[in-house]
Amino acid sequence: MVLLAIVAATLATGIGSVWVAALLMRAGLGGKEGTQHLLSLAAGALLATAFMHLLPEAFERQAGAHDLFATLLVGVVFFFLLDKAELWHHGHEHNHTAHGHAHAHLHDHGHAGHHHAHGHSHGPRPAGGWSLLAGDSVHCFGDGVLIASAFVADMRLGLVAAVSVLAHEVPHHIGDLAVLQRTSASRRIALVKVSLAGAVTAIGGLVGYFLVAQLHDWLPYFLVVASSSFIYVALADLIPQLQKRLSARETTFQILWLAGGMGVVVLLSGLAHAH
Repeated sequence: MVLLAIVAATLATGIGSVWVAALLMRAGLGGKEGTQHLLSLAAGALLATAFMHLLPEAFERQAGAHDLFATLLVGVVFFFLLDKAELWHHGHEHNHTAHGHAHAHLHDHGHAGHHHAHGHSHGPRPAGGWSLLAGDSVHCFGDGVLIASAFVADMRLGLVAAVSVLAHEVPHHIGDLAVLQRTSASRRIALVKVSLAGAVTAIGGLVGYFLVAQLHDWLPYFLVVASSSFIYVALADLIPQLQKRLSARETTFQILWLAGGMGVVVLLSGLAHAH
């Protein structure tokens, strides 16, 4: 039952997030304003899941507080290093090559004067597209392991974790699709490529399930590592993109979407407990 739930959740998260991103772009909701709202929603969901569910679940399993906090610290540093290696960073600002995955396919472009202007080069660079997909695949594999850890701990916790991952993968994949549509022959090919990378989430889920089953005593530490991933993505990637000078109206909407992400997690948790 748990394994089936992990497979279903990781497929829905990995591939479903790509298709949701594509639908939003087709509907014209994948622009700057829409993406900013999604980033706020995702940041709220990730922080609420980490601090209200994953970490409390880990501490309730009677592991030493010192060891768990040390694991949290090591986890944050580990994801920082993955980020530096271009394997964990979320390129949401797909209109600028100086940020995220988008710069991968323009990094060696000879026209430095164009780097700060738009996310376009005068010629496609397929190698950059594969670099983006490689980073995506590593990230999706890690997401799968983290989701599996949450499901093994508690089915309800797994559901909340999967929804939080889904929330932050949608704006991420909007950026990916925008980049790959410039390096692929068609939008359909770009969609297939990103979907295949997303499918790696299910592989990570399977590996995570059998890994945690063999190392069940280490489950609290797996949960803390999952928390460190969520916290790092929210604080080091999502929220910095929201730290811009905005009007009072835009700031209000930003806060509402952030609170909405937290509210979704609380609501899902409450519904899961009720059933």
